Amino acid sequence: MTEGFDCAGCKESLYGRKYIQVDEGPFCIPCYDAQFANTCDECKELIGHDCRELYYEDRHYHEGCFRCFRCDRSLADEPFTCQGEALLCNDCYCREFSSQCVACKQVVMPGSRKLEYGGQTWHEHCFLCSGCQQPIGSCSFIPDQQDYYCVPCYESKFAPRCTHCKKSLTKGGVTYRDEPWHKECFVCVGCQTPLAGQQFTSQEDQPYCIKCFGSLYAKKCNACEKPITGFGGGKYISFEDRHWHHNCFSCSRCTTSLVGKGFIPENEEILCRECAGDL
Repeated sequence: MTEGFDCAGCKESLYGRKYIQVDEGPFCIPCYDAQFANTCDECKELIGHDCRELYYEDRHYHEGCFRCFRCDRSLADEPFTCQGEALLCNDCYCREFSSQCVACKQVVMPGSRKLEYGGQTWHEHCFLCSGCQQPIGSCSFIPDQQDYYCVPCYESKFAPRCTHCKKSLTKGGVTYRDEPWHKECFVCVGCQTPLAGQQFTSQEDQPYCIKCFGSLYAKKCNACEKPITGFGGGKYISFEDRHWHHNCFSCSRCTTSLVGKGFIPENEEILCRECAGDL
């Protein structure tokens, strides 16, 4: 006796009928579709076994139902984007949601390399330096009104130039006589020692460190013969063609300070009144 060959769903004989074999057993086509077919998320109808089924994020579609929400174009073989519950082809998504490049006025496609600054968007290859016209890319840039410059072009066009070396001065520096200098360029004319942050003076508009200025131009103290620079709170006294540091101006005999006191010159000496009276 031949064993029965029945549908696992409706129990009807499958002899001479199309069926689909699954783990639970053989099913006739109507039973298979009713029990195993997915429902199309668009038209809400079953997706039969003989239909091409498309699947996206737990949602199932007939091939003909998988279409752009805006233009109704088939998305079966097209790139697409999901915006909320709506499926959009790239063209519709770009027109509605993508930015427009400020330079070329074309849409900046999703996933493409771009640059955003000041609420505006550029394709990476469209964001050019206003000076050299080369793409700035991921390099640093400096805005100037409606223009954008790479750092070398900005420095060349706008940065002040050092009075000494004539190269761009971008940060720091020293101002002397209303002119900019690199710190390393602002040096003593005499010994080339850097003067930035140091006391210095000038002679005929040329900067000198205190030591060089004292050696070359300062008056010499008549007592100690060292330069009288007047720096560091140093005061000095002059009499005729002779000069003294404040603390060097004392009686040549008794060394009493003569600052603020009367004194009497005696040849090369200066004397207090007492020592002068003993002569």
